[in-house]
Amino acid sequence: MSGATQDKPMLELEEAAPRRRAGLFRVIVESFLRNRTSLFGVLVIAAFTLAAIAAPFMTRAGWLAAPNFQDYSVLRQPPSLFQYPPSFAHPVGTDTLGRDNFSRIIYGGRVSLQVGLLAMLVSTTVGVTIGLAAGYFGRWTDSVLMRIVDAILAFPGLLLAILMVAVLGPSLRNAMLAIAVGFIPSFARITRANALSIREKEFVESARALGAGPWRIMFRTILPNTLSPIIVQASLGMSYAILIEASLSFLGLGIQPPTPSWGYMLSAGREFITIAWWLTTFPGLAIFLVVLSWNFIGDGIREALDPRQHRQ
Repeated sequence: MSGATQDKPMLELEEAAPRRRAGLFRVIVESFLRNRTSLFGVLVIAAFTLAAIAAPFMTRAGWLAAPNFQDYSVLRQPPSLFQYPPSFAHPVGTDTLGRDNFSRIIYGGRVSLQVGLLAMLVSTTVGVTIGLAAGYFGRWTDSVLMRIVDAILAFPGLLLAILMVAVLGPSLRNAMLAIAVGFIPSFARITRANALSIREKEFVESARALGAGPWRIMFRTILPNTLSPIIVQASLGMSYAILIEASLSFLGLGIQPPTPSWGYMLSAGREFITIAWWLTTFPGLAIFLVVLSWNFIGDGIREALDPRQHRQ
């Protein structure tokens, strides 16, 4: 039997699979949209994301102050929105160098979202690949790969990030790499557990009998059936990644000044917390809202992907 003849039934099965999943995807979306807390999380993350993307354009247009522009005539000025009459000159006040806090919070959001998204992308790609290989091939491949994962898992996430950044040096790239490495074990273990059970299913045996290779079975047959827990883990991991980045910046091991970062703004404002409460309140509020929103989104995705919800 020729290779083209062997691939034809496999291609027909793969083309029919998206049509069968279309109805399930609609049910999942409707279930997610009915969750009000999840919608709140989506709106908050969308607002921060749009503000972060539009920040350079608003700065060039003069609608937003440059984050590092220093005006020594307004040092530690209270939020102008809370003064009478209220104004938008410095809506959430200025810092000890006269820089606009609102602008720095928006630009700090660019850093936090960038680190979180890139770290999750790297950790998901590497962790899922390791989990698929360990779960599908088994034997010595499973033993070697999972011992490496266990070695990484032996270190708490924040401690591992501090250790890596201390060795590599504080920077945006190193902070992102440190956070990504810490999340690889969770994705690898989740993917491996699902791959171990799915590789024995009849449709995997059918794909193998039709001539599909190991990597095609792993990424075209097994991976689509393990996406639900991976998506939930990635959405929940975003909040923890942002917290780790803020912690590193707070300790001086993350983003270096004068680049604005929520963690660094908290660290710089703690010395003046009794006389300038806005220096720590608003960066802390931004961290709180973003982390809470990602948790809401993760919980909503987990409930939407629950088969019991679909049956109801």
